[in-house]
Amino acid sequence: MLNPETDGPTVAVVEAYAELARRVLAGPARLGRTRLVAVDGPSGAGKSRFAARLADALAGPLGGRPPVVHTDDLLDGWDDQVTFWPRLDEGVLAPLRDGEPGAYRRYSWVRQRFLPRPVPVPVGPVLVVEGVSAARAVVRPELTLAVFVTAPAPLRLTRAVARDGPEILPELRRWHDGERAHFAVDETATHADLLVDGAPTLPHDADRYYVRLR
Repeated sequence: MLNPETDGPTVAVVEAYAELARRVLAGPARLGRTRLVAVDGPSGAGKSRFAARLADALAGPLGGRPPVVHTDDLLDGWDDQVTFWPRLDEGVLAPLRDGEPGAYRRYSWVRQRFLPRPVPVPVGPVLVVEGVSAARAVVRPELTLAVFVTAPAPLRLTRAVARDGPEILPELRRWHDGERAHFAVDETATHADLLVDGAPTLPHDADRYYVRLR
């Protein structure tokens, strides 16, 4: 995987999701027959939106939208921030390595438990996994593309509170501390293939284009 450029001034470039989709499909499948795309970054940076738009761009050439797994759906509550990984690996990634479909049970943050009905993850050309630590070191050898989405901390906090309500602030601050510690040790951004501006100021059509940082 290519490292992002970390020296010198930051340069922002508008790029097309369609071109990134072609890049993914031209890349090697390293998880069995599947090209695994990880969309990582801190809470509120814009990971879910980026993952959805990339999946939409892949739908045309694939003849259907690839599955998108959100790691928030696999967490057993706030304290499972990075320790959820065996659940993802055993239920989804391991079967795909062997060319078999996977599945997982989605966590209900309202009911505070996993729902009984499994969510199937079929074998296919592409799987997108989105969430904090999705591009962690242990899975890097199997990634076709590692994306890191970033945005200023105050904006990310505002977005999260607007989405989930001010009552989550104590847990959210603890979560932010945890993700900062994880990213520092894991060096996630340094090893990403693509750094994305989750709060871009460059004018662009956000449904078709994203802003890359370099």
